[in-house]
Amino acid sequence: MKKLIYATLAYAIVTMLIAAPWHFVLFKDLYHSFGIYNRLDPIVPLGFLSMLIQGIVMAYMYPRFYKGGSHYKDAVQFSLLMGVFLYSVSTIANAAKIEVSPMTTWLGIQAGFHLIQFLACGFAIGFVYSRK
Repeated sequence: MKKLIYATLAYAIVTMLIAAPWHFVLFKDLYHSFGIYNRLDPIVPLGFLSMLIQGIVMAYMYPRFYKGGSHYKDAVQFSLLMGVFLYSVSTIANAAKIEVSPMTTWLGIQAGFHLIQFLACGFAIGFVYSRK
């Protein structure tokens, strides 16, 4: 149970540490230009709740994916797989439903974000599950 809690928190904290500067500082103007995020003041607690739910799911599912051997390797592979799944939901599906322009820039910036996020989260989850 402790590893589930720690892996959930690791995912949520790492994601917040990457997402906040990515969306609100580094690429703030770019995301604003897409017109896809139009809430003037984002509801940060809802965003963090979303991260906690994702973290719980990943922390719960990862041990079922683990094949033995290196937790780091398996956790990164699992995390990247989950990242592709979440990218399809949060980016590709939104591009199909919401007017976003230029679409190639949207798909690219989101791909970069998800790659960094899920690589880092994979290492964090691998760290938690590698501890005795």
